[in-house]
Amino acid sequence: MYATFPGSQNLLRAMNRMALVRHLCAHPGLSRSDLADAVGLTKSTVSLLVRGLIEEGWLLERGVVNTGDLGRRPIPLFIDPARLLLVGVEVGIADVRVVATSLTGEVHAYVVSEYAEEPDAEACIACLGAALLKVRGQFDAARRILGIGIGVPGSVDADRGVVQQAPNLGWRALPFAALLRERLRDSALAGVPLFVLNEAGAAALGEHEFNPSPGANPLLYVSINQGLGAGVVVDGRLMSGSRHYAGEVGHMVLQRDGALCSCGRLGCAEALIAAPLMPYLPGRPGAPAPDAQALDSAGRHLGMLLQNLATAYDPGCIVLGGAAMSMGEPFLQPALRVLTDYAAAARLAPPTVRTSRFGAHAVGVGAAALARHRLTRPTAPLQASGALNTHFPEPA
Repeated sequence: MYATFPGSQNLLRAMNRMALVRHLCAHPGLSRSDLADAVGLTKSTVSLLVRGLIEEGWLLERGVVNTGDLGRRPIPLFIDPARLLLVGVEVGIADVRVVATSLTGEVHAYVVSEYAEEPDAEACIACLGAALLKVRGQFDAARRILGIGIGVPGSVDADRGVVQQAPNLGWRALPFAALLRERLRDSALAGVPLFVLNEAGAAALGEHEFNPSPGANPLLYVSINQGLGAGVVVDGRLMSGSRHYAGEVGHMVLQRDGALCSCGRLGCAEALIAAPLMPYLPGRPGAPAPDAQALDSAGRHLGMLLQNLATAYDPGCIVLGGAAMSMGEPFLQPALRVLTDYAAAARLAPPTVRTSRFGAHAVGVGAAALARHRLTRPTAPLQASGALNTHFPEPA
């Protein structure tokens, strides 16, 4: 365990170890010597730390770089994708999805569990606890789970693990992390660090960490499920806002006196984009064939929302994700046309838009990335007790 006061040798060693891990996440294949130069540590220190990280399952050696020089060739280092696990959770309106990934984001197992009853907090946490243990049971005891990240459809105080407001679940001021820790207290997952974040913010971190794109700064992730939210990563920093409400773009008003939203306002983006698509989302019993007019209307409103977000954030890349992506071109093409038309009217190039490569696992994989982000930045005693440092600088 890390020491619990700043400046201690144990904390400094932990920070140096994780600096090596973070740098190899961004720049795999470096030798010990190159890694020492990159992070500003001595070669002997790096060699000692690397030895421990290899033994624990963080790193591995793979192949040899042919330099053409005589003597011992440098051995490249990589993040080990096999021995350690991260777990990511998506808390949905009707179910929970639990994903186990490697340190590099590959999905090794997943479970989707529907709620047996109305998703009040107790039912949700009971369902989630069972699903987490089911995933844990798919791996032998030698596979260590480092941390659990959780994406929730609402505003979250990540420092305290509290869901401040989740309108589609009817939750307010819910100490989610504390309740889940208690649920897991006597289980195989007791004591595993838990981190909670808004689901769109988690998915944005997954794109930033596991699926980076050149020039994707700022990166804007828009999640469209039963609700609608966004996560924004700027210069490696996930925006949270002064009251932790940043990213609640589903409650931006697009139409005065429009449809009633779950938040109580009229004409919110969520009411005009996500709500009309709900009957057609995959997995809903008796779902009818998508209505072309409804898809076109929702798509055009999405284009209007993206135009507003592009104006506000000037993103290097917009990533679209969530269950609504299953609606395909009849939904997405109207959105892109509207976005392109707005850009053309202002004589600007439209922003780059793509869909998440993680598909249905986008939030779960993102929540796993959240756990890795947090665990590789041991910076203060407060964070060691479960608080979240949401500043995620990229390694040099």
